[in-house]
Amino acid sequence: MADTDHMADTTEPHPTDTWCLIAGGGTAGHVVPGLAVARALVERDHPAGSIHFLGAERGSETTMVPAAGFGLTVLPGRGLNDRRIDLANLVAAVGIVRGVGRGIRVVRARRPAVVLSLGGYAAVPGVIGAAIWRVPIVVTEQNARASLANRLAGRFAKACAVPDADTDLPRAVVTGNPVRPEMLDAALAAADPAARDEARSELGVPSGASLIAVQSGSLGARSVNRAVIAMVERLRQRPDIAVHHVIGRRDWQTEHAPPPAIDGGRITYRAVEYEERTDRLLAAADLFIGRAGASTVAELAVVGVPSILVPLPIAPRDMQRTNAQMLERVGAAVIVSDADLTPERLTDQVEQMLTDPQQLRARAAAARTVGFPDAAAHVAALCEEHARG
Repeated sequence: MADTDHMADTTEPHPTDTWCLIAGGGTAGHVVPGLAVARALVERDHPAGSIHFLGAERGSETTMVPAAGFGLTVLPGRGLNDRRIDLANLVAAVGIVRGVGRGIRVVRARRPAVVLSLGGYAAVPGVIGAAIWRVPIVVTEQNARASLANRLAGRFAKACAVPDADTDLPRAVVTGNPVRPEMLDAALAAADPAARDEARSELGVPSGASLIAVQSGSLGARSVNRAVIAMVERLRQRPDIAVHHVIGRRDWQTEHAPPPAIDGGRITYRAVEYEERTDRLLAAADLFIGRAGASTVAELAVVGVPSILVPLPIAPRDMQRTNAQMLERVGAAVIVSDADLTPERLTDQVEQMLTDPQQLRARAAAARTVGFPDAAAHVAALCEEHARG
């Protein structure tokens, strides 16, 4: 698998036809912005066949990229878990060396006009290959604090597209974090009363109720799930509140996310394992509760949704807290640390925010002031500016 290319079409273009090589991935948080930029390049008249991804064989890109119609070459190996010297990390180190070698060969064979680094393990071989073969590099960083891979890439990059002016990369250009095209539609729907009412009706939200959207990534977050379930039990007699709770695949139907005890209650509560239409959910939401991943923060800002954010405490360099602070400092979000996330604290914060509709609207407007709906186009323009002719 590691030595094969994944192509959306049956006929692969000649390697020298590659204009942009997009390197990186691993998680949807890396892949989604990369796909957004790829689509923006297509809109700027670059053929889809001239845009190729370099990813990891265990990453989300193995399904997401071919489904979007772009070519993909996967690399063997994975990142190191930590700094321990053990068999698992020795095996991983061998895989990294193999991956770097293959990445260098891919860049040499394709000789793209530009390499775009997304971050993640698979970005490193692409960046090293670009540096060796003198291919211009552009970085797009999703988090307010840069990842290790992109800090390496930043040393060689012509420009670094960043979500915030304080992001620690050289030659930084504030573009925002590229979001999925459907989130741009969600922003329009959120601002249109008829479209918003339609989204709320599809989600089963009673007329006049405030919708709280809860989501913490595809796997979910145990601490958030537990606190929200206990909060729902405390608010069980509130007919003016609806909760759409995306549990996540890891905790679905386990003891970690038991159904709330609301028999006879008046609150509207719906739990789902996974939400396919996050755009519709955000367009309908009055308040969001969840982690502060880079894509989540960018989408909340673009759509304009007030939030209670609980940063992942083990995120590298405390990235999620820094992400959340981009919304907090304009008054769009309240940050609650994972250690402080008690049912009492969450319930009090929710009631406080929902009690004042005018303040809630002000928070939504504040979120939009730090949103970048044109981020993908800006990053695409940077690629064109710095690509070799």
